[in-house]
Amino acid sequence: MSFFTVEPAPARLNRSELAVPGSQPQMFEKAAKSAADVVFLDLEDAVAPDDKAQARKNIIQAIGDIDWGSKALSVRINGLDTHYMYRDVVDVLEQASERLDLIMIPKVGTAADVYAVDMLCTQVETARGRRKRVGFEMIIETALGMQNVHEIAAASKRNESLHFGVADYAASTKARTTSIGGANADYAVLTEPLEDGSRQTHWGDMWHYAISRMVVAARANGLRPVDGPFGNFSDARSSSRKPR
Repeated sequence: MSFFTVEPAPARLNRSELAVPGSQPQMFEKAAKSAADVVFLDLEDAVAPDDKAQARKNIIQAIGDIDWGSKALSVRINGLDTHYMYRDVVDVLEQASERLDLIMIPKVGTAADVYAVDMLCTQVETARGRRKRVGFEMIIETALGMQNVHEIAAASKRNESLHFGVADYAASTKARTTSIGGANADYAVLTEPLEDGSRQTHWGDMWHYAISRMVVAARANGLRPVDGPFGNFSDARSSSRKPR
């Protein structure tokens, strides 16, 4: 065994994670009563630019007003390359109740991205006297993020989980896909010819390497690795986000 001891992140049940747009507060109560282990209230992709400010207010109110039961509660902020991000962090931590468990950081590219959000959270928590330290969920969804995934995983004591953002990762790597998280018939191998001369096609998992690399980085740093979304929600065998 190595002399280095891996410190595990706080234990949380994370079998499935439900995304809820912050601009649709009528969905909050239903999400709170769902079977999902984790709910993340979204300020990023699911919210139009004109709705960002109101969505932030909706989420701040909902964190304290709604009974979320035993669920872990997270807020997905906007990307660090937007002018919404700092206000997402500051307003939520200054105004929301301490029921909030996690902040989800999208499109993490470098360890410095995590450090930047950590700095904001630490300053607000210290200034406001918040007793509960918020944890981080980080989405790896770019080639840059995957290149730096090991450094990202070790970038903050707040880190709890790594998530695979398959749709944006596919776009970042210029991969050919036909559905979010789904299989691609062109990503396949042919068997050697059978006795009758025919050959069979075996589909491969085009995300196997990326997810495996993310899992190693997560486990080596005591974090929870969580799979990405699957677009075919009518397929009962899939789930929105599931642990690896």
